[in-house]
Amino acid sequence: MGFHRRMHAMHEMRMRGFGFPPVPPGPPFPPGPHGHGHGRGGRGRGRGRRPNVRGAVLALLTERPMHGYEMIQEIDSRTGGAWRPSPGSIYPTLQLLEDEGVITAAADSDGGRKRFALTEQGREEAATAAQTPPWAEFAETTVNSWHDIRDAGAQAMHALRQVMMTGTDDQRERAAQVLDETRRKLYAILAESE
Repeated sequence: MGFHRRMHAMHEMRMRGFGFPPVPPGPPFPPGPHGHGHGRGGRGRGRGRRPNVRGAVLALLTERPMHGYEMIQEIDSRTGGAWRPSPGSIYPTLQLLEDEGVITAAADSDGGRKRFALTEQGREEAATAAQTPPWAEFAETTVNSWHDIRDAGAQAMHALRQVMMTGTDDQRERAAQVLDETRRKLYAILAESE
């Protein structure tokens, strides 16, 4: 990769909020009591099962009615960023639950986003889900580990920003080489677990 392409790639990372993934791409999380693991939403060469999005949605709705995006934020917050379901998993689940009569949807008073709530029919299943909510399956060590990695990445990006802003062309070139080497080493770590 040439110098200018590397600089463009670093600029793109900065513009995208450093490009940190919303969920850790690491090993699958341990299966919970219902056999649901928390890998990357069931994607990726057979590693990890689909997260229990249905159980998470129902458990959240025992607390209060919520928008879909609010649910994503709540799950992300409760797992310390280790699990952030995508809209592509939350919204189809909400539609299915609504079709089954387990939840109901009403538009906000301003006619905006839909707010979802449990129906009488859904309360029993939701109460069961709330007893062992899927986010509780995330071991504290897993969440702490993800926090540590995210913090280390943020610090590395801060150092990179300093080099980009105040470094010489030679220093920027060397920084780009360090990034290239780091990327290769990270992929090598993943390759070990294949």
